[in-house]
Amino acid sequence: MPNLPHAMKAHRQSLKKKSGNLKQKAAFRTTIKEIKKLLEEGKVSEAEQFLAKAYKALDKAAKTGVIKKNTAARRKSRLVKRIKKAA
Repeated sequence: MPNLPHAMKAHRQSLKKKSGNLKQKAAFRTTIKEIKKLLEEGKVSEAEQFLAKAYKALDKAAKTGVIKKNTAARRKSRLVKRIKKAA
């Protein structure tokens, strides 16, 4: 544990940032999992509807620095590729 006041504040801030980052990661991960699940069940049209949610979650995570821009682009590309293959 930090002893100095500024170190304590920095620690509190890092914990707040960590919880926000984890929420954003969970948001895009769950949407991606939902898309994969729908594709396994053969529900391509429903998976395409979830694609917009996944795009939004990935773009938001990339914008705030949770993941890198190219990582978001790669994940979006792979999702679309997977949906096209299933269709």
